Amino acid sequence: MTHLELALKAWRECSRLRERRRRCKDYTFGRQWGDITTDPKGNRLTEGELAERGGMKPLTNNLIRQLVKCVVGNYRASFESSDPAAARCPVSESVSARNSLPELDCRMLEEFLISGCAVQRVVTECRIAGTGVWIDNVSPENFFINRFTDPRGLDIELVGMLHSMSLRELLMRFAPAGGAHAVELTRRYSEENMRESGMPIGDAVSRDFFNAETGRCRVIELWTLESRSVLRCHDPETGEYFHVPEPDREELLQENRTRAKAKRTEIEFRPVTTLRWHCRFLTPDGDVLDEYDSPYAHGSHPFAVKFYPLIDGEVHSLVEDIIDQQRFVNRLITLVDHIMGVSAKGTLLVPVESLPTGWTEKEVGRLWAQSNSVIPYHYGKGEPRQVIANGDNAGAYQLLNLQMELFQQISGVSGALQGHSANGSVSAALFDSQVQRSATAILDMISSFHSFREMRNRLIASS
Repeated sequence: MTHLELALKAWRECSRLRERRRRCKDYTFGRQWGDITTDPKGNRLTEGELAERGGMKPLTNNLIRQLVKCVVGNYRASFESSDPAAARCPVSESVSARNSLPELDCRMLEEFLISGCAVQRVVTECRIAGTGVWIDNVSPENFFINRFTDPRGLDIELVGMLHSMSLRELLMRFAPAGGAHAVELTRRYSEENMRESGMPIGDAVSRDFFNAETGRCRVIELWTLESRSVLRCHDPETGEYFHVPEPDREELLQENRTRAKAKRTEIEFRPVTTLRWHCRFLTPDGDVLDEYDSPYAHGSHPFAVKFYPLIDGEVHSLVEDIIDQQRFVNRLITLVDHIMGVSAKGTLLVPVESLPTGWTEKEVGRLWAQSNSVIPYHYGKGEPRQVIANGDNAGAYQLLNLQMELFQQISGVSGALQGHSANGSVSAALFDSQVQRSATAILDMISSFHSFREMRNRLIASS
């Protein structure tokens, strides 16, 4: 299997994660009537379209967005200051300022709450804003990884991401000297060549993998854990242990011959097999633009990855847990609005035989809506009567209140943590206790995010 096929296989295996993430993101930002359902005839359509066909106007009361903003706000206010990762693995002020790290982390926490995924890329490179360590938030839409189950990520063997580069950036990174190589890359990424290349586009999942947006160039960054034959060396003069690539054996032997002539202690070595993280930048047709072993002191790939909760490799976010309650709330407020809309309000019953000669129902209705108007009618033949129906006796309000309470109970974010005012009968001590209990309910998720930041900070320190 080629490296491009390995990357595509991992990309496809992450497709269900991306689908769940898109649904959670839609619900977070108010697009909450897009789930596919079927009508009584078996036709597939969205829940919003089905509601409209039933004569209802789909309404949205977005509780999820408020909850996410509340947790992120509390993180800024209190959780961030008590982050143990900052104490154990501090980040220099220059790196933090260059990357606007507090803002990046808050946006990363927002992604973590929505999708259960936190991914950042830590690299040392030259950019327009300066040279040094750069941290980038990586969207799960552009990320792929082999299926792993260890929360620490120790069983990760393949990881990568999709880049959408401009042609200028592509040439700057992979053909800095220009010349024939730059001309070839320009030709390869031309729109006509990409259209006629016959790449294995396949299904929609694969199209996202191979194709960047219009005017951009797709580059696939792939990191794989590979075995290497190296020479494990020990220098008795310095007591140092180090590894030398197998092709450099002759240089090592030459050094020992030089030492032997000088009557110095020779370097001891023996062949061993070790593991190395290797990076490849691939074109959509599988050609290698650049490749190298990990150049970082940590010897690993540059991605800090945390999936939550990762039980048997499964990812389930906070937003995913409360989508059903959000759907019920939307349905109930839509139902209440529909009931109120179709209920009789100020309906006037006018017996036909009581209408004055030459009068119509519209004229009676116009006078009925006016103040100080007089409507004559035939006595004894019935008289006009107004009907006002009570449209809130269907129990929808009780169900709505129940769903609102369940929303807080399932999410673990109570009204106290959201900053809702307590009534006068609640003491300050009780209110503080409610805030503390609510914070405890999401402590596991926040602690997992802290461990992610600690992992990221270690990468920064050794980049």
